Amino acid sequence: MNPVNTKILRRPKRFKDYKRFKDYIGNKIKTKRKLSIILIVLWITLLVFMPFVDRNYGEKSSVMCIALGVILQVLAVLSILISSVGIRKTSFIAIGIILTTFAIEVIGVATGFPFGRYNYTDKLQPQLLNVPLLIPLAWLMMLPSSWAIAQRITGQYKGMKFVLVSSLAITAWDLVLDPQMVKWGIWSWQNSNGYFGIPFTNFFGWFLSAVIITYLVRPQKLDDKYLLIIYTLVWIMEPLGLTIFWNLLGPSIFGSIGMGIFVFLAYFAKPRVKT
Repeated sequence: MNPVNTKILRRPKRFKDYKRFKDYIGNKIKTKRKLSIILIVLWITLLVFMPFVDRNYGEKSSVMCIALGVILQVLAVLSILISSVGIRKTSFIAIGIILTTFAIEVIGVATGFPFGRYNYTDKLQPQLLNVPLLIPLAWLMMLPSSWAIAQRITGQYKGMKFVLVSSLAITAWDLVLDPQMVKWGIWSWQNSNGYFGIPFTNFFGWFLSAVIITYLVRPQKLDDKYLLIIYTLVWIMEPLGLTIFWNLLGPSIFGSIGMGIFVFLAYFAKPRVKT
């Protein structure tokens, strides 16, 4: 058999191997996306039932729901990141966020910088250096969605414009989060003047912390679809919960407007992400 014929015979095999590999990767990605959807549905279901748990089963059950909600959302975000940038880069992002935010929180509790003077109560356990270990996970559940918002708005996944927009997006999220956590007694402020009992320095601290973390971690280009869904669901669900169940109409209005600006820009201003 001459060399030409040998090459011709080998091509179908190579093509089949490539197609098999491509199908394998495609099935893996589909499985991860299904997992992301399941985790998001479980997280939303828990949010819907939290007021019922709070009213019927007491404070301990409510705190357990808060912790479970954070864990479910973190798992959803991690599954989205893994399908988007892979396990290695996701691990780097997760470790970077957790270590950096824990350091910032320890400094914040000890010195009052950059958020202002605040303390965590003993409701969230375990704690290390007066910081609940769940708090860095809460940052991990929030930042990637804010990156997705910034990526969609700016058309970038790095650079100062991206960093600033993502930091503003997560700060807008805190317009609903912080009053709710104070209402639930998760943390308290020494200075209760400002935004519905929250000092304005807190929002400067959120913005500065997000800038630092985003700059250090330098997130990769993300598949932003499901991360955008998470940010949008928070924008819909949290203000409704604050208004209907927690008697926090002011934070509900301002939080809805703040987050709504970024949701609107993300869905209606869609520049292509630069490679």
